Amino acid sequence: MSSEDEPFSLVLNEQTCEQVLNSAVPLAEKFLWIATADLKDLHVARPGKKFGPFLGVLADLVRDGVDVRLIHAKEPGPRFRKDFDRYPELIESDRFERLLCPRMHMKCVIIDGSFAYIGSANLTGAGMGAKSPLRRNFEAGFITRDKTTIAELMDFLDSLWIGDCCIKCQRRDLCPDPVC
Repeated sequence: MSSEDEPFSLVLNEQTCEQVLNSAVPLAEKFLWIATADLKDLHVARPGKKFGPFLGVLADLVRDGVDVRLIHAKEPGPRFRKDFDRYPELIESDRFERLLCPRMHMKCVIIDGSFAYIGSANLTGAGMGAKSPLRRNFEAGFITRDKTTIAELMDFLDSLWIGDCCIKCQRRDLCPDPVC
């Protein structure tokens, strides 16, 4: 049985960067949803370049008509913000949406409703395995193409996105921009 026939496949450490960020994300055609607790200035392999900001991948997708949602728990650092400002597509396009939720601890990537990564890795170089083996975190996760699992995950993430939990949230005083 090939890994595409299996409902879930395990990814460890740098496999997350290789199989999710470098291989799957650039193939998004309709939408890409990313949830993470931590968000840093992540660099990944880029076509024709050695490495470049992951934000460049997101900007390329937005330019190609892909809708991107990014939900994270805290404001990213100054290097991320500096790189972010280099991509007007991410600032000006309605195709890129970003939401800050201090309770977000989930880490997942959903592509076109047909691919999902769920695991421990934050959207950082150390988390995704993009750093040197001596500097990266130890991470584990699963990739699935199981449509039922992905649909449940999308429903859960979408309910967070539209603010279903905001009204009763007991961390609302820490939320810089409540959805509702």
